[in-house]
Amino acid sequence: MLYGDVISILRGIPLFCRLEPAKLKLLAFSSAYLTCEPGEALFHEGEPADAAFVIRSGEVEVVSGKPGDEVVLGTLGKNDLFGEMALILNEPRSATIRAVGPLEVVKIDADVFLRLVTENPETALAVMRSLSEKIVRLTERYNRLQHRLQDPEPTGEP
Repeated sequence: MLYGDVISILRGIPLFCRLEPAKLKLLAFSSAYLTCEPGEALFHEGEPADAAFVIRSGEVEVVSGKPGDEVVLGTLGKNDLFGEMALILNEPRSATIRAVGPLEVVKIDADVFLRLVTENPETALAVMRSLSEKIVRLTERYNRLQHRLQDPEPTGEP
């Protein structure tokens, strides 16, 4: 993929659309554009964090647990950021991320991502919004599950 194409892709992602042209060019130069096949993992739970990712097209599923005993925690789609939590916390990956179908992502090296967030207040705010949205979705899923466990559906028997 050409350098100019990566700049255009990044400019189309809400997280980066307000970056100054020079910073956008630096981000494009230091990022990788990846395509993945359905079922391909971008990283696995427990691995060290080395990058954040933004989805250009396609979906990923967020999976926790060991093979054969996995739980799908959710899915992410176009323009969603993932992998940032482990970078910010400086901890291993808390889940496995796997392509649901054909996938295109921008991979941003950890150092570049952290510098981008610390030097650009608008980008930092966008990352905080993304994290907040994830917390809201997770809380909603938890509450629905809690409700189902407390009030199971009637079986139709007296």
